[in-house]
Amino acid sequence: MKIAVMSCIHGNYAALDAVLLDIDKHGCEKIFCLGDLVGYGPFPNAVVAQIRSLDIPTVAGCWDEDIVEGLNSCECSFPSLLAEKRGKIAHEWTNKEIHPENREYLATLPHTRKQDNLAFVHGSPHSNHEYLLPELNGFIALERVLATGADVLFCGHTHIPYIRNLNAGQLQVRVFGEDGKEVQNQFRGGIKKIINVGSVGEPRHGRPNATYVIYDTDSQIVTLREVEYDYQKTCAAIIEKGLPAIFAWRLARGIEFAERADDPTHVCTR
Repeated sequence: MKIAVMSCIHGNYAALDAVLLDIDKHGCEKIFCLGDLVGYGPFPNAVVAQIRSLDIPTVAGCWDEDIVEGLNSCECSFPSLLAEKRGKIAHEWTNKEIHPENREYLATLPHTRKQDNLAFVHGSPHSNHEYLLPELNGFIALERVLATGADVLFCGHTHIPYIRNLNAGQLQVRVFGEDGKEVQNQFRGGIKKIINVGSVGEPRHGRPNATYVIYDTDSQIVTLREVEYDYQKTCAAIIEKGLPAIFAWRLARGIEFAERADDPTHVCTR
């Protein structure tokens, strides 16, 4: 069976529409979404409504959580005061824009989904705000997959797609009880895989094209899809809606942009 997995749509309806058409062309039998339906982009309600209407199994992203909980779940890593201010503007705009029924839907999204030996999360099994980067320590990466009980872990959040194979390994935990006796637990894992599906609505791999993944559960073949669409339409809407213009600039270039010089010691206090 071929499944499609996508993430990080961020209110970019034009990108979502293009990806759904591409998925249909490739005959995928099921679609999974890894969250961040809203945030940054100009059409949060249209995106949520489309996901709901198609009944796509979806997990909560960090932006979805923040809209529901009012930034209470924030573990943000904004690199500067300016970047944090822009993020807050986007949050407040989205919070006012989102329809009640769509907010209620976001509140129902689980942190993790599973199907057979596949697990689906936004950031990591431990936190929607944790970045599973391709250079992550192998021991930690393996633990993240084993924590789900799956063989293949699909994630997003970084907006940069990659595939990482983890060779067979063993984790050992040693615990000393109150009586001073040592208890050992061992966890052995075969070959595991982390698949980051990138971003539909705000790519950061150097091009504005939307990305998602097709996974064949029988052959275990992973295909990264990169879909062109009229990103300028979304860029124009960002400006028209009064969102920070830098969001349009970085979308058009497929990169992350954040100033780092204004306050290098800044730590988010939310």
